[in-house]
Formats: sequence, C-alpha cells, structure tokens
Amino acid sequence: MKSEAVIRAYRQTVRAEAAAETHRRIIAAFLRQAQEGWIDEITLDEVAREAEVTVQTVIRRFGGKEGLLIAAHQHLSAEVLPRRSAPSGDIKAGLKALVGDYEVIGDIFIRLLAQEPRYPLLGKLLNRGRTEHRQWVAGLFAPWLESLPRVRRERRLTALIAVCDIYTWKLLRRDLRQKPAKVAAVLHDLATGLIGGKQ
Repeated sequence: MKSEAVIRAYRQTVRAEAAAETHRRIIAAFLRQAQEGWIDEITLDEVAREAEVTVQTVIRRFGGKEGLLIAAHQHLSAEVLPRRSAPSGDIKAGLKALVGDYEVIGDIFIRLLAQEPRYPLLGKLLNRGRTEHRQWVAGLFAPWLESLPRVRRERRLTALIAVCDIYTWKLLRRDLRQKPAKVAAVLHDLATGLIGGKQ
C-alpha cells in the first residue's frame, strides 16, 4: 500500500504537469495570434478561448497582455541559441543553423519589429535579442575578428551582424523567394567576402 507521502508527491507532480501544460497552451495561443495579427488586436478572451482556459486563468498566470508578451518572448528566446548552436569558426554550419532558426521565428519577429515603436516594453525585449544576436555573430566569426585592431574589428563585426540580420533573411527568403539552402549560401558568400577567402 502506497504511503501518504508517495500519494501526495504523485498528486503534486500531476498538478505541476497540468499547470505547465496550461502555461504552454496559453503561450502557444498568444504566439499564433501574434504571428497573424497585431498586438493591440489580440484580446485575452481570444487567447483564453484558443487555449481552452478561462480569461481569469490567463490573468492569474500572466497578469495581462504585457505579461503574456514577456512570457512569449522568453519562450521564443529560450529556443534560439540551441537552434543556432555551431562551433566557433564553422561558418557554413553556423549560417545553416541561423537560417533554420529564422525559418521558425523569422515571420513573427518581423511582425514584432514592425510594432516596436508603439510598445516601449517590446523595444526592451527586442534589444535583449539584439545583444544576444551580436554575441552569437561575434562568437561564430571570432577567429577572423580577434586579431583585428579594435576599430576595424568593431566595423567588421557590425558588417557581419548586418549580413546575419533577420531583415537580410526576410529580403532573401520572403521578398526574393529564395529557398533556405540558397539563403544560407548567399549569406555565406557575403560573410566570406567580408572576412576574406573561402571557408
């Protein structure tokens, strides 16, 4: 016969898993709506209905739309670096991973960036992403940056950030309708043109 402690621990585990699943459904509902609409058009009623919870549940967990936006951004950001994982100096692998990441988050982030001037909170969240992106680019191209004088290194890094920017992906992928592999190849050509030589 199971002890009370074991039963209690089991119930707590089940409750925690249910709470985590509810959290995921709410975030997923918000993100689906944010990908297709504008933040000021999204209502808590719509999010709750799609997530199959009550509005009170959404409010209790996130406090409102700003809390949802923060949680959604954290959710997206937590997945970015693992998807972009590549050894420093392996440009082909890094750019392939970058394009793969943009295939997942590119469209929603382009939409969020378009709304940045209207929402100070969104600007703060996106600036964190810019800082992380800069660090990722600096890490990938470190072997070609570290030996440069400071001013030249900063200019070269800035150019590489522009090559790897989400708007460059949008231009190639959405506007020019290139396939992901072609996008990665073009980014590779641009990047290696900046650092010199074929990698």
